[in-house]
Amino acid sequence: MTSTQDQSVSDAVTAGAHATEIARSGASNLRGPAAGGADPQRVATVVGAALEGIRSAIRDHQVTYEEFDAFKQWLIAVSDTGEWPLFLDVYLEFEVEKVAAATQQGSVGTILGPFWLDGQVRLDSPATLPMRDDEPGTPMILAGQVTATDGTPLAGATVDIWHTDADGWYSGFAAAPPAGNLRGVVRCDDEGRFEIHTRKPAPYTIPLDGPTGQMTQAAGWSPWRPAHLHLLVAAPGHRTLTSQLFFTGDPYLGHDVASADKPELTLDPQPTGNGDEVRSDRDFVLEPESGDAAERSSTIGRD
Repeated sequence: MTSTQDQSVSDAVTAGAHATEIARSGASNLRGPAAGGADPQRVATVVGAALEGIRSAIRDHQVTYEEFDAFKQWLIAVSDTGEWPLFLDVYLEFEVEKVAAATQQGSVGTILGPFWLDGQVRLDSPATLPMRDDEPGTPMILAGQVTATDGTPLAGATVDIWHTDADGWYSGFAAAPPAGNLRGVVRCDDEGRFEIHTRKPAPYTIPLDGPTGQMTQAAGWSPWRPAHLHLLVAAPGHRTLTSQLFFTGDPYLGHDVASADKPELTLDPQPTGNGDEVRSDRDFVLEPESGDAAERSSTIGRD
């Protein structure tokens, strides 16, 4: 991930290895309880439909053996680099999120993506995210309140936030930023309010040296993601909200390679009068959740 197309050859392998490790643990599914054993009929229906879609593409576009062999080599390369989480999150997760959102209330969410890390530093609001002494970028404040659907403030709610630095790098997935840079779990006050001091992130491309980026470029698609903040907003007894927040004026809005940007998730930061610092206010509404799902949500980010 970088804000330019000048990437080191290790980008895909570094990011892919970390993302694969997280995906293998199942930690990337934070929206609800894990499903039970697979239903054979469900497997047959969904997998059969997916395979028929591929077969249909082969028939409709008269795929040759040379193209089929190139496809097999590409699949092997995705596996070798550990890029399956990246590919799936970029090109498929937004559709899964749409299905989930159809039955959800509260604030609008979007995809999680492959770059969340558990166990980050816990901070009380107002909080400043961990960063280097000379951290580049525009100083930014994100503030707001977390409430239930009936308007009740959710005391002690948490806002797990992570984003790239001003050069487009995620800590934990690239060598440049130190571990934990621009990541933290912020505990709201008794009124559910939070104030987070950080730096405005940058747009970036998915790794271009790996098979996902190479396929994207071969198809003539933009590999860019607009600048964004990642958020997991959680409170005991409520469904965890997975979201991203984007910025007005970003040239890649509407052309997000991951199809995750939404007009409802766009911020318009305003100057605070403190140097070049900007601020955006954004409230979050969480819907109630019960049973095992509520317990799962309440453990996200717990000490």
